[in-house]
Amino acid sequence: METKRTLGRTGIAVSALGFGCWAIGGEWQAADGQPLGWGKVDDEESVRAVRRALDLGVTFFDTADTYGAGHSERVLGRALGKRRADVVVATKWGNVFDEETRTLTGADDSPEYVRRALTASLKRLDTDHVDLYQLHLSDADPERAAELRDVCEELVREGLIRAYAWSTDDPARAAVFAQGEHCAAVQHAANVLQDAPEMFALVEELELASINRSPLAMGLLTGKRRTGQALEAGDIRSRPPQWLQGFEDGSGADPEWVARVDALKDILTSDGRTLGQGALAWLWARSARTVPIPGFRSVAQAEQNAGALEKGPLTAEQMTEVDRILGR
Repeated sequence: METKRTLGRTGIAVSALGFGCWAIGGEWQAADGQPLGWGKVDDEESVRAVRRALDLGVTFFDTADTYGAGHSERVLGRALGKRRADVVVATKWGNVFDEETRTLTGADDSPEYVRRALTASLKRLDTDHVDLYQLHLSDADPERAAELRDVCEELVREGLIRAYAWSTDDPARAAVFAQGEHCAAVQHAANVLQDAPEMFALVEELELASINRSPLAMGLLTGKRRTGQALEAGDIRSRPPQWLQGFEDGSGADPEWVARVDALKDILTSDGRTLGQGALAWLWARSARTVPIPGFRSVAQAEQNAGALEKGPLTAEQMTEVDRILGR
C-alpha cells in the first residue's frame, strides 16, 4: 500500500495513518462535571509513545487546544522536541477552557478569537507554526465560518499556519471551508460501523483529505470493550454524551454494537491483523483520501496502530462482504 497521503490540494505529505492526541490530554471536564477525557494518563508513557510512532513512520499528529485543557498540546510539543520539522501537526480552536481547573467553559466563534487561540497553541506546542489548523465547532454558523475561513487565509499568508480544515460531520459546512484556497481537509467521524458516504463523495469532488476521527469507534473496534464492562469514572465513555454512540450510561458497550463487531471479526482479522488494524484497513480501502487518527495512551497501542500500515487496505471482495454483513 502507498503509506503516504497528501493533505488535499496543499501538497503537504503525511503518513496514511495519523495519531489522535485526545486521550493523552488526560482528564478534563465540562462545567457540569461531565468527563471529557479518557481517564488518567502517564505523561512519560505518552511521550515515549509519540516518539515510538515517529520511529515507525507516523508523521501526522492531531490534537486540539481543549484536550486536557491545553495539556495534550504541551505533551505533544515536548514529545516532538527537535523532531518537530519531521512531522505535520494539526490542532483545533473554538472551545474556551480554564487550564487551572481543566474545565471546558464555553465556545468562541469570533474572528478575533482565532489569532488569540493560535498564539496560545503555538506556545504550548513550542513551535512557530501549525501545519493544519481546524475549526473545532462542528455546527458553527456557515456564514460565520466563511469569515473564519478568511481569517485562516490571512494566517497562511503570515506563515503561522500552512493549511486549515473544519472538524464537522456536515458536508454542506465542510464545503464552505473548502472554498478557501488553503483548505486542505475535513475531519469527520468514520469507521466500518459508521460509514460517511456523503462526506467521502465530497472530499473526492473537492480534492480534500478525509481525516477520520473515531476510526476504532471509541475503542469498540479494538475488541477490548464488552457489554456490561464498566469504565473508570474519568472516562467520557462512562457517561457518554448524546453524540457518542455505542456506549450505554454506566454499563459500558452497547450489546448491539458489540454484536456487529463480532460479526465482522473474521474479515477484519484476516491476514494476521488485529481487530483494530482491520478497522483501519477498512478506512484505507474506503477512500484513497483517508487519514485515520486512532487514539493511543501507551507504546504498545502506538506499535499496534502503526503496525496496520504494513498490512495495507482490505480487498474489494472484503469490502463487499462487510457491507453484506452490516446490511448496507
